[in-house]
Amino acid sequence: MSIGHTLLGLLESGPRHGYDLKRAFDEKFGHDRPLHYGQVYSTMSRLLKNGLVVVDGIEAGGGPERKRYAITEAGITDVAQWLTTPEKPEPYLQSTLYTKVVLALLTGRGAAELLDTQRAEHLRLMRELTRRKKDGDLADQLICDHALFHLEADLRWLELTAARLDRLAEELHR
Repeated sequence: MSIGHTLLGLLESGPRHGYDLKRAFDEKFGHDRPLHYGQVYSTMSRLLKNGLVVVDGIEAGGGPERKRYAITEAGITDVAQWLTTPEKPEPYLQSTLYTKVVLALLTGRGAAELLDTQRAEHLRLMRELTRRKKDGDLADQLICDHALFHLEADLRWLELTAARLDRLAEELHR
C-alpha cells in the first residue's frame, strides 16, 4: 500500500493535522497495521517537499506546534493517476514456502510434515479471519474476504504439492 497516496487521498476531503491523518488512516486501513506517528510525519515531510501538500496553518498548543496540511492540485493529480493505475499482480513465483519444500526434500527432512504444519497454520488463520469477518463491518468483511481467498489458493497449492511430493523428490535427486 502506498501510504503517501493514501494520506493524500484522505486530504482530498479537507485539510488535516498529522494526528487526524493517522487516526483516519488507522480507522479505515490500519486495523492490522496502524501507522506510527513518525511514519505519518516523515511521509508528510516528503509530500511537502515534492509539492503535493502545503502547510495550511499552524496552531500552537500545550506541546509542539500542530501543522495542518492541505493537498495541492499536483497532489490531487498524483492521487488520480495512482487510483487509475492497476496494481501489478503478485504471482509469488518463488515463494518461501516452495523454497522450504524443496530444501526439505534436498536435505532429507520431512516435506510432508512441513506441508501439514503449514496447512494447519493456514486453517487457524482462516478460522480467525472468518470470526473477524462475521463480527466486522463491511470494510472488515471485504478485507477478510481478500485474505481468505488468498489463503484458499495457498491451501489448493499445499494439497497439489503434497500429492506431487514423490515426483518432485525424484526430479530433485536426478
